[in-house]
Amino acid sequence: MASKAALERALGVALTTGGDFAEIFWEDTRKTRMNLIDGKIENYEAGREHGAGVRVYRELESAYVYTNDTSEAGLCAAARAAADAIGANRGEERPVSLVRSVAANAHVIRELPLDVPGSAKARLLHDVYSAAKAESPLIAQVSAQVIGRDTDVIIANSEGRMVADRRVYTRLAVNAVASENGENQTGFSGPGAQRGFEFFRETIDPEAEARNAARTALTMLRAEHCPAGTMPVIIDGGFGGVIFHEACGHSLEATSVAFGNSEFCGKLGQKIASDCVTAIDDGTIPGEWGSINIDDEGTPTTRLVLIENGVLKNYMIDRLNSRRMHMPITGSARRESYCYAPTSRMRNTFIAPGSDDEEEIIRTAGNALYARQMGGGSVNPATGEFNFSVAEGYLIRDGKIDRPVRGATLIGKGGEVLMRIDRVGRKMWMAQGMCGSQSGSVCVNVGQPMIRVTSITVGGR
Repeated sequence: MASKAALERALGVALTTGGDFAEIFWEDTRKTRMNLIDGKIENYEAGREHGAGVRVYRELESAYVYTNDTSEAGLCAAARAAADAIGANRGEERPVSLVRSVAANAHVIRELPLDVPGSAKARLLHDVYSAAKAESPLIAQVSAQVIGRDTDVIIANSEGRMVADRRVYTRLAVNAVASENGENQTGFSGPGAQRGFEFFRETIDPEAEARNAARTALTMLRAEHCPAGTMPVIIDGGFGGVIFHEACGHSLEATSVAFGNSEFCGKLGQKIASDCVTAIDDGTIPGEWGSINIDDEGTPTTRLVLIENGVLKNYMIDRLNSRRMHMPITGSARRESYCYAPTSRMRNTFIAPGSDDEEEIIRTAGNALYARQMGGGSVNPATGEFNFSVAEGYLIRDGKIDRPVRGATLIGKGGEVLMRIDRVGRKMWMAQGMCGSQSGSVCVNVGQPMIRVTSITVGGR
């Protein structure tokens, strides 16, 4: 672990050229990954990443330098490089006095994933494989992996904060491929949490997750192509929330807002969504994949209401962008590792439960598309324009689910979609993903109840 004296000395060095704030992010990560393909354990990886990043501010200027030499000499060398990037005239080291603390841990870990024998992980993967294959002879391939990560961090800054945190993640990923007459379709499931290996016994049923992945692949294998056009779209919960995350959430991060690169700039207090829409970014939920005890600047996490009954209430703001925006930080600064400077990022981001009955949402939809599972997509935060694939879709005819369709894409603009939501279901759930941005890839949850959008452009045939 980095010593208090070494961190104090390095922070003092970082401020020798006129910087007004300095921060050190120290990290030690241990991780494992076991992969299975077609019933055979393909590989078992174990690794360790260790290093620290030094960041210096002078007003709105910033410099970031990282190193894997975390000795006092190594930290001071990185601090000097960051200081030199901020200013040319070196002065005296400034005294920094740190107060140690440990972040309160909201996540109960009973069986550290790195302590679990490889044989137990292999049994889990073989059970997952067998469950998926048993769904149909048409399941041509099953791949699965079990992932564990255990990270210690220390964040220290020139304001005197020195806080330690431990972060443990466990995840299963299953991909099933159904094949017939040269046609292939895939299904995926990837549950994860800030839990230990007990997650696979107490929270999820790994074999059920595998069966669900296989069933999606099989359903889409014999589905007809989705017709193109503009129509009502019902988007189910869980990973359906990826549309809000991508098309709207990124546009509410200070990373975009602070530079005027968001369709929601200057709209605090204004109506940007339908009255039935309340959206939240919450880092405080115990055990969840996207939760954090503290953010990567050492600020305690928060529950942040982004949109309340259609009105924009908050942006997600990190320390540097709070200077640009003259607004308080929100505990939203995140980074992939010590190799990245932090910026504002989402945590567990979801549309809150509404009051509409899910069966009624479908029954009153007329002719529509039901997106039961969403796939990937792309978005331009400045305009909110998005394009998302539907991983599992169904046509609705006269208020009844008619038949599965494949190849559907949803095309639109985030702000317009928010205003067109006319129904929000009562049951909300979340799904896990990795979100990429300026500060690398971080663990996030996306979620929502079933929602109905009165009109979206659907790409298809």
